[in-house]
Amino acid sequence: MRFFNLLIAMAGLFIVFGMGEAQAQGKTVTYMDGETALEGYWSTSTCEVKNAPIVLIVHQWKGLGEYEKSRADMLADKCYNAFAIDMYGKDIRPETMEEASKESSKYKNDLDLADRRLAAARGFALSQDNVSKNEMAVIGYCFGGSMALQMARSGADIDGAVSFHGNLASSRPVMKKDVIKSSIQVHHGADDPHVSQNEVDGFINEMNAADADWMLSQYANAVHSFTEKEAGNDPAKGSAYNEKADKRSWEATLSFLENTL
Repeated sequence: MRFFNLLIAMAGLFIVFGMGEAQAQGKTVTYMDGETALEGYWSTSTCEVKNAPIVLIVHQWKGLGEYEKSRADMLADKCYNAFAIDMYGKDIRPETMEEASKESSKYKNDLDLADRRLAAARGFALSQDNVSKNEMAVIGYCFGGSMALQMARSGADIDGAVSFHGNLASSRPVMKKDVIKSSIQVHHGADDPHVSQNEVDGFINEMNAADADWMLSQYANAVHSFTEKEAGNDPAKGSAYNEKADKRSWEATLSFLENTL
């Protein structure tokens, strides 16, 4: 009987403390880029804040998946309206590395197309209820990190851009002032074999030439995809999860968003 009463008491504590913070659960939404249907994931801020800021999330090279959706929900629990966007188009979700490379290359090689997809996501987000019309940031992972930086490079009217283990070079670098309007934060694995030190140095030179407000953090023993558990635990493969780098980069991003938005 004592054990039964203890269970009831514990359940009561769970209800009291568990109800203190809402857990976000977003929804799938369809939006358009011209005649192209796109399917994203919208997660509304769980906080009682009028016109909460917007954070766009750009997926890795296999397209929008559960990982980016979970990040959207995490941000919604931090009082942001989060939109995990779709760069590729509804139902276009590459399954192999070869397919993902081919699909992602379309946008890396055609920055005008990339800009249109990013602008379509921005427009959809701004059309939603209870959103701030002048507070927006974009974050992205791998391919998405490159796209987040491209949004900043394009001169889009955003406040912040964050890249997690993304490529840093661009076929259209910004080498003059007053183009980049947003602050930039880059999280880079110090041992990432896909992004050379020359590419890192080139990015730094570009940002300085553009007189951008930027910061770059390099994480020890981290390779590509260091925030994604699905990448496995073998750094020798070039892509692997690194718990320290994941947690530290996320904490730094939350601080960046808080100070930027």
